[in-house]
Amino acid sequence: MNEQAPIEVDARGLSCPMPLLKARKALATAATGQRIVVRATDRGAESDFRAYCERAGHELVGLEWQGDELRVELIRGE
Repeated sequence: MNEQAPIEVDARGLSCPMPLLKARKALATAATGQRIVVRATDRGAESDFRAYCERAGHELVGLEWQGDELRVELIRGE
């Protein structure tokens, strides 16, 4: 288990594909097993993150809408 603090990515107000691109940039700097938490408001981001994590081998821990804001939590794969 990685003990590093999660990387926070604020993508609120950005349209697709920017939330995912910002998350990918954070993933590139993260250590294997490190958590990334993304906050986004674009409705298309949910399906983008599901597809990307499945394809790229990152673990999608959670997707939760809190009002108009999506909180995405993932763990960087190898």
